[in-house]
Amino acid sequence: MSVTDFKIADEKGPLNHSIDSIEKEKTIRHGGYFSSRSVKKIQVGLCLLLVELCERFTFFEVVCNLIPFCTVKLGYCNYQAAILNLCFIGTSILSPVFAGWLADVCLGRNKLVYICLFLHFLGTALLSVVAFPLEDFYIGTYHVINNIAQKEQNRLFYVALLTICLGTGGIRAIVCPLGAYGLQEYGSKKRMCFFNWFYWLLNLNATFVFLGISYIQHSASQALVLIIPFTSMLMALITLHMMYWKLIYQPEKCCSLLMTFGVFVNALKMCCLHCYHLGRDVVSWLDHAKAKNGGCYSERQVEGTKFFLRLLPLFVAQLFYRMCVTQFPSGFYLQTMNSNLNLDGFLLPIAAMNVISILPLLILAPFMEYFSTCLFPSKRDGPFLLACIIAGNLTAASSVMVAGFSEIHRKHFPPVEQTTSGKVLTVSSMPCFHLVLQYVLLGVAETLVNPAVSVISYSFVPSNIRGTSMNFLTLFNGLGCFLGALLVELVYLISEGNWFPNTLNKGNLESFFFFLASLTLLNVLGFWSVSQRYCNLNHFNAQNIGGSNLEETFLLHEKSLKFYGSIQEFSSSIDFWETAL
Repeated sequence: MSVTDFKIADEKGPLNHSIDSIEKEKTIRHGGYFSSRSVKKIQVGLCLLLVELCERFTFFEVVCNLIPFCTVKLGYCNYQAAILNLCFIGTSILSPVFAGWLADVCLGRNKLVYICLFLHFLGTALLSVVAFPLEDFYIGTYHVINNIAQKEQNRLFYVALLTICLGTGGIRAIVCPLGAYGLQEYGSKKRMCFFNWFYWLLNLNATFVFLGISYIQHSASQALVLIIPFTSMLMALITLHMMYWKLIYQPEKCCSLLMTFGVFVNALKMCCLHCYHLGRDVVSWLDHAKAKNGGCYSERQVEGTKFFLRLLPLFVAQLFYRMCVTQFPSGFYLQTMNSNLNLDGFLLPIAAMNVISILPLLILAPFMEYFSTCLFPSKRDGPFLLACIIAGNLTAASSVMVAGFSEIHRKHFPPVEQTTSGKVLTVSSMPCFHLVLQYVLLGVAETLVNPAVSVISYSFVPSNIRGTSMNFLTLFNGLGCFLGALLVELVYLISEGNWFPNTLNKGNLESFFFFLASLTLLNVLGFWSVSQRYCNLNHFNAQNIGGSNLEETFLLHEKSLKFYGSIQEFSSSIDFWETAL
């Protein structure tokens, strides 16, 4: 429903003045204003897609080369390389949350963007020097030899990874935030459509990135090492262009993660210290944090925090799902490195296997949209989303079980020699296309889970705290990566290296895969036991969100339409550029 559809009996007051101003500004849509607005939307969309492409290229370039570089060049054990890979991914996921808080509290958005662009370029430059020309590279006709000692190389390598993570945080938090700001008046069906196509675009972007990385790995052209800092510089130039022309979206400040955690801590403190002296009936233990009950927070802040308590089971389930899913690329990478990549004389790049896991999302997303919109539109509520999450978890468990059986199957093939990252390694002669099924199942799992979880996290809270809800989801996804790193360390220590061996033929990596499948199935059972509270999103929204104050609701809609002093028209459907944003 458009904001102009509200009917007000009393025509006095600031609310009606806002309606009149909106109507007056809508009358100038025709002519030059409408054309300039459309051009601006296209310009913003193109810039965001290019920045996203450059940033993702750097991120996936590091992820795709991290395990081979650490194991082959630095001499790390397999479990150490997997832990470092998980910590890098987790830090990259968490850094936007920290950067967003830092921009709002300390540095400001523009200053933080400049700092993060510099850190990102510094990290990619260091990475190219110490890691991804490996020992030597060529610049034109000059042969440059890397004489850095391994100890200093390790230190510079860690500094490069850290600076890339910090730079990525500021860019993703400010320049390319999750594009869900313009969904306030859309129902759960429109939101599901948005997130389906949002993740589809992200993975289409990732497909081009992995194809480019695969070409670099296949060509082995040392001159192409310069493409990583060049990509970072290109991203910086596009971002500076967006800042100069004020094309970066500025979300309204609302509830923050620190405030939400503060409510929890204050409520616990009041419960422990003063609960016996309050003498007041409270509906929830969080009510102790309200100022009227002796706490430090307003009633609106506490009521908003209660929604996160209702979403906690979903976030915990996503935490354990992410803990298991993030193990798969590390284990799958090790399997792929130790399989025969030579297909009729063509040495398949390891990064090409990631494209196989993305193809199911690119193919299934349009079919899921058609299935839920045209065939069963009435079922596109909570039960449909919960079915997607549970089916995705089961598919992830199937993927890692198939990986376990593939590992058993791989050991029965005779060994062959294969060149990986410039060194000759002894690997299994099993063709790598035998691993295709587990990559496909992993892609199907991500297709089912990610959009559904995002819709529930976004729709189950009032509009003024939806940004914080998405930050909570990001926070739990990042913590899942670190929890996965801890799991690898514990499995390695308890099994004495047998379940995560340094030489795959001398250990039982399949036992680790079956253990992950068991954890995923337990996570499905736990989530299914509490899933009934998320069944009817429309009823929940009508009961908890629809009854909010009309003027406050209108002002929230008015803020969502503002984009650097101009009024953005919302159509009944989400067009391509709105999805890209």
